Amino acid sequence: MTTALITGATAGIGAAFARRLAGDGHNLVLVARDTERLRVQATELHDRHGIEAEVLTADLSDDKGIAAVEARLGDRRQSVDLLVNNAGFGNKGRYLEVPMADELAMLKVHCEAVLRLTSAATAGMKERGRGGVVNVASVAAFVPRGTYGASKAWVVQFTQGAAKDLSGSGVRLMALCPGFVRTEFHERAGMGTDSIPGWMWLDADKLVATALMDLARGRTVSVPDARYKALMGLVKVTPRGLLGGVTSRTGRRYGPQ
Repeated sequence: MTTALITGATAGIGAAFARRLAGDGHNLVLVARDTERLRVQATELHDRHGIEAEVLTADLSDDKGIAAVEARLGDRRQSVDLLVNNAGFGNKGRYLEVPMADELAMLKVHCEAVLRLTSAATAGMKERGRGGVVNVASVAAFVPRGTYGASKAWVVQFTQGAAKDLSGSGVRLMALCPGFVRTEFHERAGMGTDSIPGWMWLDADKLVATALMDLARGRTVSVPDARYKALMGLVKVTPRGLLGGVTSRTGRRYGPQ
């Protein structure tokens, strides 16, 4: 039986990945900051699907937290076959309105943790000749909108580059770029959602199903909805200056974890 490790596993897209993978018969390593929520989730998934669900409490904005997950990914006796780097958050406010400590914490989680955990996972996967990594980015990666979008653009570029370097090794890497998803994200960040049109919201479970199909197909970037694919097509032909104005009016955050 294969094992998947999911960061940010207790809510949103991470929880949807956990439900789907458990339903497909994968054992899980669930990573988040809230130990009690992790334990409740692990028990529910074990009882419902008969899989083993391991709990790993870690804060990925902290070196010790990243190191703990790195160590689990590097354990050759309990190998991880699929890594889902989903942990992330957004800051409310424009550039220079957000405290520098919060900006740096975001980069720690979105960039440094993704780099270190992907590296820890793929080293063993390459040796075994199989494995997969899904790095959750956002459609915000494709528009000029502050630190959040910049950090997610890094995730996309890093994932595509690493996928190319590991081509032929049996290891697949994919950047998942969702749009707005109904999760706890906006509430935790103190962001309003009233201005977001209903048609822009995505269902987390459907998103995950599409993402796993795209990973199996060998895609390195997944935009898992026809509506957002169309929007990203428009983005490619829209002047960058105009995009900056549009994204300022529509909000800071796309595709919550």
